Amino acid sequence: MLLHIPNVLTRDQVVECRRQLDASNWIDGRVTAGHQSAKAKNNEQLPEDAPLAKQLGQLVLAALEAHPLFISAALPHKIFPPLFNRYSGGQAFGVHVDNAIRQVRNTAHRVRTDISATLFLSAPEEYHGGELVVEDTYGTQRVKLPAGDMVLYPATSLHRVEAVTRGARVASFFWIQSMVRDDTQRTLLFDLDNAIQRVARDVPQHPSVIQLTGVYHNLLRQWADL
Repeated sequence: MLLHIPNVLTRDQVVECRRQLDASNWIDGRVTAGHQSAKAKNNEQLPEDAPLAKQLGQLVLAALEAHPLFISAALPHKIFPPLFNRYSGGQAFGVHVDNAIRQVRNTAHRVRTDISATLFLSAPEEYHGGELVVEDTYGTQRVKLPAGDMVLYPATSLHRVEAVTRGARVASFFWIQSMVRDDTQRTLLFDLDNAIQRVARDVPQHPSVIQLTGVYHNLLRQWADL
C-alpha cells in the first residue's frame, strides 16, 4: 500500500524545521547507505547523531503519535529515529531497495523495515525534479507532496529519487516496523478500520459496528508480530 498522509507537520512547524535545517552543516548522504545503495546514492544528510537531528526527530515522532491516519495505516511497533536529507544541484538516488534491518546508532536496538516513509519539508514549487518514484504492485507511482505531508510505502519496493535540477528538496525519511509484517494484511486491516469508522459515523447505533470491531481486533490478534 502506498498512502499519502497529509498534515503531519503544521505550516509553522515546517517553517521552523527549515529555518534550522537550512543553517545546518550537511554531510555526504552515503553514510547511512548499504553497500549496494551507496553506489546509487548522491545527496546530503544531517549527521545521524547531531543534536538537531535528534531534536527534529522527536518533533516528527510526536506528530506521528497524534496522527490517527498514520497509526491506522502503519500499526507501528518500532520507528527508526527520523533522518533528514537534502538534494540539490543535480543530486539523485538511483533505483534501490531499503535494507531489511536498520541498527539504531550507538544502541543495541534494531528495526525491521516493513514500511518506508518520506516526510516532505520543501514545497513542490521550491525545486524542479526530486520526485520519489516507487515501483509497487499497482505500477510506478511518482510522489511529490506539499511540505508537511508524508508518504508511506512498502520498504520492499524498488524506488528512486529523481535528480533535483533547481532549488533544494529537503525531507525527513525513516522506517517503521509494523505490528503486522505483511503489507497485504496491513492493507486489509486499514480498509476494515476505515469502513468501521464510516459505519460508526453514519449509523452510530448499528450492531455491525461492534461486530466489525471484533473482527478487526481478532484479525489483528492473529496477525500481530510482536
